[in-house]
Amino acid sequence: VNTEKEFTNQNEDENLEDSNGRAVWALGFLISLKNVLPATLIQKAETILNTVIPQLHTIHSTRAMAFIIKGLHYQNDEAHKYLLVTFADRLVQMYRHESVNNWFWFEHYMTYGNSVLSEAMLCAYSSTQDETYLKVAKESFNFLLSKIFRGNQLNVISNKGWYIKDQKNEHEIGGEQPIDVAYTVVALERFYRQFHLPEYKEKAIIAFNWFLGENHLNQIVYNPCTGGCYDGVEEFNVNLNQGAESTVSYLMARLSIERVIGLDFDFPDASGEMISSTQPTK
Repeated sequence: VNTEKEFTNQNEDENLEDSNGRAVWALGFLISLKNVLPATLIQKAETILNTVIPQLHTIHSTRAMAFIIKGLHYQNDEAHKYLLVTFADRLVQMYRHESVNNWFWFEHYMTYGNSVLSEAMLCAYSSTQDETYLKVAKESFNFLLSKIFRGNQLNVISNKGWYIKDQKNEHEIGGEQPIDVAYTVVALERFYRQFHLPEYKEKAIIAFNWFLGENHLNQIVYNPCTGGCYDGVEEFNVNLNQGAESTVSYLMARLSIERVIGLDFDFPDASGEMISSTQPTK
């Protein structure tokens, strides 16, 4: 949007599906907090979301669909559940098309923001109780974890080289970004809440510690002096730029890990119903 608040031609040239998906996720999550946030803010969020709902079915970007599933899960509106199911079914079809032999994923490659795909399927299960979504969520997530955890260290898929199906993939050093790490922590929290398996809690802590120096450089990525977060871990250095996305990613991960560590008490689900953290839901 330019200084005159007009949409520019860039909107016609760029793929904005991911950013639109994230917006739906943010709106849905905000609406889920209607018991603690001002009514005017909730009404504005609902108005915006209801305006875009009729156009969302045209989105086919894999991660955008996952973001939208999360947003609709948090909104928890029966009138929009059909759209959540539409996107979840699309992801299931992608998963079935690609999953053969030792490859259990939605695409023939792993790129960025991978954890959000499995997490979205778990959100879809929570909203619908469809066992297919649960199966795909767990299979795909465990497959992803097998590729990004090496011992007691997280190494998310590097943006220097994607992980390709049916290829001998070399482990790229560097090119790790905070947003990928944050999505991993957030997904591990949700899976720990669902299955209450110690492995998910342990991996969530390992993943979060990436920000605190448990990475291949043994360098801190969160900057306690500024409250910001550096932009990533390269092969030989930390990217010292501190962008907004990286800082928000750290904060998301920080909130998630605090909840994971504190899950020795009851917590509310998206609908406000209290769930005991000591009892697995499945």
